[in-house]
Amino acid sequence: MEASGRTTVRWWRWRHNPLRRRVDVVEAWVVLAGWLLALLGGLLAGLAAAAAVDRAVERQRAESHEVRAVLVQDAPGPSAARAANDNRVWGKVRWTAPDGSLHQEQARVPPRAEAGSTVAVWVNRAGDLTGPPVSGGEAWLHASMGGVLAGAFVGGTVLGTLWLTRLALDRRRSAMWDAEWERVDTRRGWKTG
Repeated sequence: MEASGRTTVRWWRWRHNPLRRRVDVVEAWVVLAGWLLALLGGLLAGLAAAAAVDRAVERQRAESHEVRAVLVQDAPGPSAARAANDNRVWGKVRWTAPDGSLHQEQARVPPRAEAGSTVAVWVNRAGDLTGPPVSGGEAWLHASMGGVLAGAFVGGTVLGTLWLTRLALDRRRSAMWDAEWERVDTRRGWKTG
């Protein structure tokens, strides 16, 4: 007894074949174009997103700088909840902005610091308090994650569209098969289904 096996014919949509229909060729080109667009579009979107994050980090670094501020009143001791985090407390500080104006606001300072001591704070070009710029490692992480997420989103969107297009082509192929069977059945005068 001979075992019957299923033979897979690769690239059949690209070869000359009497069973190949126009919708098969269209599907082959759509799949090829979809995968190329997903790969190249995802790569370009990822690179563009990473570059945009890099520009934002550089802009943040250019717009903020560290100044020395004077503690206006004694800083409180650390609370139990803050001791586990960053060991800094809120204290009122005073500093001179780049334009020469005097500013006074709450900032994160070491606990139990005495009034009159100096602390480092970060300000923007207007002289308002801001956070320190991200470090080189954080900037790399943000750029990498932004690039990966943007690339995955664009690639996934293209592949989702490709899937929907193939679904529509399969429906069209099924309708063509139904119409073909209808012609074969009525020619012989009987119906199979």
